[in-house]
Order: sequence, then C-alpha cells, then structure tokens
Amino acid sequence: MSHDGVERLLQYLAEGLVDDPGSVSVSSFDDAGTTVYDVRVAEPDMGKVIGRQGRVADAMRRVARAVAMKDHRRVQVEFTA
Repeated sequence: MSHDGVERLLQYLAEGLVDDPGSVSVSSFDDAGTTVYDVRVAEPDMGKVIGRQGRVADAMRRVARAVAMKDHRRVQVEFTA
C-alpha cells in the first residue's frame, strides 16, 4: 500500500470512531527516513481515537506499521485535536 494508502486507511479508521467524521484529517511528512502521519480530530473526539489506556491509538499505529512494512518503510502516527 502506498504512502497515500496509509493516509486513506488512517482517515477511514478515524472517521469510523468519532462523532464528527467531517473534522477528521490526516496529513503526513517525512522526518529522517520516517513518514509521520498526523491524525487530527475534533477536541471532543480525542478520547475516542486514543481509547482506554491508549489501546485504540496503539492499534491504529500497529496497523499503519504493518502496512508500511510491506514497502520497507518506517512510520509514526500522532494524534492531535
């Protein structure tokens, strides 16, 4: 899956979790050989994408890393409101 494919996947997952899917955006940039994805959601939805004890965020990070490993890429996922 390409660079854009990981963005689309994260967008899809985040939109499915939040109350305001229209506010979800995913952007990316490269930082020293690692692609960093910034998942932005509305402030009230932040808890939904983080999850209890960070479990949802960790799961999204694992999925993104698994997809990126097919292309031998390193990724990092950050969440902001």
